Amino acid sequence: MAGQEQHYILPRPSFDKTVKVLIVVAPYYKDIADNLVAGAQAEIEAAGGTWDIVEVPGALEVSTAVAMADRQSNFDAYVALGCVIRGETTHYDTVCNDSSRALQLLGLQGLCIGNGILTVENRKQAEVRADPKDQNKGGGAAAAALHLLALSRKWGAQTKGIGFKPSGESFRLAGDNDGPTRA
Repeated sequence: MAGQEQHYILPRPSFDKTVKVLIVVAPYYKDIADNLVAGAQAEIEAAGGTWDIVEVPGALEVSTAVAMADRQSNFDAYVALGCVIRGETTHYDTVCNDSSRALQLLGLQGLCIGNGILTVENRKQAEVRADPKDQNKGGGAAAAALHLLALSRKWGAQTKGIGFKPSGESFRLAGDNDGPTRA
Protein backbone atom coordinates (compact mmCIF):
# COMPACT_ATOMS: atom_id res chain seq x y z
CA MET A 1 0.00 0.00 0.00
CA ALA A 2 1.36 3.41 -0.98
CA GLY A 3 0.62 4.95 2.42
CA GLN A 4 3.18 2.71 4.10
CA GLU A 5 6.07 3.29 1.69
CA GLN A 6 8.87 5.67 2.57
CA HIS A 7 9.74 8.33 0.01
CA TYR A 8 12.55 10.87 -0.10
CA ILE A 9 11.32 14.41 0.42
CA LEU A 10 13.47 17.31 -0.75
CA PRO A 11 14.44 19.87 1.88
CA ARG A 12 12.11 22.87 1.91
CA PRO A 13 13.44 25.67 -0.31
CA SER A 14 14.25 29.07 1.15
CA PHE A 15 13.66 32.44 -0.47
CA ASP A 16 15.32 35.86 -0.22
CA LYS A 17 12.01 37.63 -0.67
CA THR A 18 8.49 36.58 0.24
CA VAL A 19 6.68 34.35 -2.23
CA LYS A 20 3.05 34.89 -3.15
CA VAL A 21 1.18 31.69 -4.03
CA LEU A 22 -2.31 31.25 -5.42
CA ILE A 23 -4.16 28.13 -4.33
CA VAL A 24 -6.84 27.19 -6.86
CA VAL A 25 -9.20 24.57 -5.47
CA ALA A 26 -12.21 22.70 -6.85
CA PRO A 27 -14.19 21.89 -3.68
CA TYR A 28 -16.50 19.33 -5.29
CA TYR A 29 -15.76 17.03 -2.33
CA LYS A 30 -15.60 19.79 0.28
CA ASP A 31 -14.09 17.81 3.18
CA ILE A 32 -11.33 16.42 0.98
CA ALA A 33 -10.66 19.85 -0.56
CA ASP A 34 -10.48 21.45 2.88
CA ASN A 35 -7.79 18.97 3.95
CA LEU A 36 -5.82 19.54 0.74
CA VAL A 37 -5.99 23.30 1.30
CA ALA A 38 -4.90 23.00 4.95
CA GLY A 39 -1.82 21.01 3.90
CA ALA A 40 -0.95 23.50 1.15
CA GLN A 41 -1.38 26.53 3.40
CA ALA A 42 0.83 25.03 6.11
CA GLU A 43 3.61 24.25 3.61
CA ILE A 44 3.52 27.73 2.06
CA GLU A 45 3.58 29.38 5.49
CA ALA A 46 6.45 27.14 6.63
CA ALA A 47 8.46 28.44 3.67
CA GLY A 48 7.67 32.04 4.71
CA GLY A 49 5.24 32.57 1.86
CA THR A 50 1.82 34.10 1.63
CA TRP A 51 -1.18 32.64 -0.14
CA ASP A 52 -4.51 33.56 -1.58
CA ILE A 53 -7.24 31.11 -2.50
CA VAL A 54 -9.91 30.89 -5.17
CA GLU A 55 -12.54 28.23 -5.70
CA VAL A 56 -13.71 26.91 -9.07
CA PRO A 57 -16.57 24.50 -9.83
CA GLY A 58 -14.50 21.47 -10.83
CA ALA A 59 -11.09 20.07 -11.71
CA LEU A 60 -11.38 21.08 -15.37
CA GLU A 61 -11.67 24.75 -14.41
CA VAL A 62 -8.55 24.80 -12.22
CA SER A 63 -6.11 25.28 -15.12
CA THR A 64 -8.24 28.05 -16.62
CA ALA A 65 -8.21 29.93 -13.32
CA VAL A 66 -4.42 29.50 -13.07
CA ALA A 67 -3.96 30.84 -16.61
CA MET A 68 -6.25 33.81 -15.90
CA ALA A 69 -4.39 34.63 -12.68
CA ASP A 70 -1.06 34.44 -14.48
CA ARG A 71 -2.25 36.93 -17.09
CA GLN A 72 -4.09 39.27 -14.75
CA SER A 73 -2.31 39.14 -11.39
CA ASN A 74 1.14 38.86 -9.84
CA PHE A 75 1.47 35.45 -8.19
CA ASP A 76 4.84 33.72 -8.07
CA ALA A 77 3.49 30.16 -8.01
CA TYR A 78 0.27 28.16 -8.12
CA VAL A 79 -1.13 25.15 -6.29
CA ALA A 80 -3.88 23.21 -8.07
CA LEU A 81 -6.13 21.23 -5.73
CA GLY A 82 -9.18 19.04 -6.15
CA CYS A 83 -10.34 15.47 -6.23
CA VAL A 84 -11.70 13.22 -8.95
CA ILE A 85 -13.18 9.91 -7.79
CA ARG A 86 -13.84 7.19 -10.37
CA GLY A 87 -17.50 6.83 -11.21
CA GLU A 88 -19.49 4.62 -13.54
CA THR A 89 -18.65 6.43 -16.79
CA THR A 90 -15.57 7.43 -18.77
CA HIS A 91 -16.04 11.04 -17.62
CA TYR A 92 -13.46 10.23 -14.91
CA ASP A 93 -10.79 9.55 -17.55
CA THR A 94 -11.57 12.78 -19.39
CA VAL A 95 -11.42 14.93 -16.27
CA CYS A 96 -8.22 13.27 -14.98
CA ASN A 97 -6.38 13.43 -18.28
CA ASP A 98 -7.50 16.87 -19.40
CA SER A 99 -6.97 18.62 -16.06
CA SER A 100 -3.50 17.12 -15.73
CA ARG A 101 -2.55 17.88 -19.33
CA ALA A 102 -3.69 21.50 -19.07
CA LEU A 103 -1.65 22.07 -15.91
CA GLN A 104 1.38 20.41 -17.50
CA LEU A 105 1.13 22.67 -20.54
CA LEU A 106 1.00 25.75 -18.31
CA GLY A 107 4.06 24.47 -16.47
CA LEU A 108 5.91 23.99 -19.75
CA GLN A 109 5.17 27.66 -20.49
CA GLY A 110 7.11 28.57 -17.35
CA LEU A 111 4.48 28.71 -14.61
CA CYS A 112 5.47 27.18 -11.28
CA ILE A 113 2.57 24.84 -10.53
CA GLY A 114 2.11 22.06 -8.02
CA ASN A 115 -0.57 19.61 -9.13
CA GLY A 116 -2.54 18.34 -6.15
CA ILE A 117 -5.63 17.18 -7.99
CA LEU A 118 -6.23 13.72 -6.60
CA THR A 119 -7.33 11.03 -9.04
CA VAL A 120 -8.54 8.05 -7.05
CA GLU A 121 -10.69 4.95 -7.23
CA ASN A 122 -12.74 5.63 -4.09
CA ARG A 123 -13.42 8.08 -1.28
CA LYS A 124 -11.20 6.24 1.24
CA GLN A 125 -8.15 6.68 -1.02
CA ALA A 126 -8.95 10.38 -1.32
CA GLU A 127 -9.33 10.82 2.44
CA VAL A 128 -5.95 9.22 3.15
CA ARG A 129 -4.17 11.25 0.47
CA ALA A 130 -5.77 14.56 1.47
CA ASP A 131 -5.23 14.22 5.23
CA PRO A 132 -2.42 16.60 6.34
CA LYS A 133 -1.46 14.07 9.03
CA ASP A 134 -1.26 11.20 6.55
CA GLN A 135 -0.12 11.51 2.91
CA ASN A 136 -0.66 15.31 2.80
CA LYS A 137 -0.89 15.64 -0.98
CA GLY A 138 -1.95 19.29 -0.61
CA GLY A 139 1.30 20.03 1.20
CA GLY A 140 3.18 18.03 -1.42
CA ALA A 141 1.64 20.06 -4.24
CA ALA A 142 2.60 23.30 -2.48
CA ALA A 143 6.14 21.99 -1.96
CA ALA A 144 6.38 21.13 -5.67
CA ALA A 145 5.30 24.66 -6.64
CA LEU A 146 7.82 26.17 -4.20
CA HIS A 147 10.66 23.99 -5.51
CA LEU A 148 9.89 25.01 -9.08
CA LEU A 149 9.79 28.65 -8.01
CA ALA A 150 13.18 28.27 -6.32
CA LEU A 151 14.61 26.87 -9.57
CA SER A 152 13.03 29.68 -11.55
CA ARG A 153 14.54 32.31 -9.29
CA LYS A 154 17.91 30.57 -9.30
CA TRP A 155 18.12 30.38 -13.07
CA GLY A 156 16.47 33.75 -13.62
CA ALA A 157 19.14 35.40 -11.45
CA GLN A 158 22.10 34.01 -13.39
CA THR A 159 24.21 36.78 -14.84
CA LYS A 160 26.56 34.90 -17.14
CA GLY A 161 25.58 34.76 -20.78
CA ILE A 162 23.68 31.89 -22.25
CA GLY A 163 24.33 30.68 -25.77
CA PHE A 164 26.84 32.03 -28.26
CA LYS A 165 28.86 35.20 -27.85
CA PRO A 166 29.80 37.20 -30.90
CA SER A 167 33.55 37.25 -31.49
CA GLY A 168 33.55 40.97 -32.20
CA GLU A 169 34.10 40.39 -35.91
CA SER A 170 31.20 41.35 -38.17
CA PHE A 171 29.90 38.66 -40.40
CA ARG A 172 27.99 39.05 -43.62
CA LEU A 173 26.33 36.77 -46.03
CA ALA A 174 27.96 36.02 -49.36
CA GLY A 175 27.09 38.82 -51.75
CA ASP A 176 27.06 41.51 -49.03
CA ASN A 177 29.96 43.90 -49.70
CA ASP A 178 30.05 45.63 -46.31
CA GLY A 179 32.39 43.34 -44.34
CA PRO A 180 34.23 40.05 -44.14
CA THR A 181 32.47 37.09 -45.69
CA ARG A 182 31.64 33.87 -43.85
CA ALA A 183 29.69 31.28 -45.75
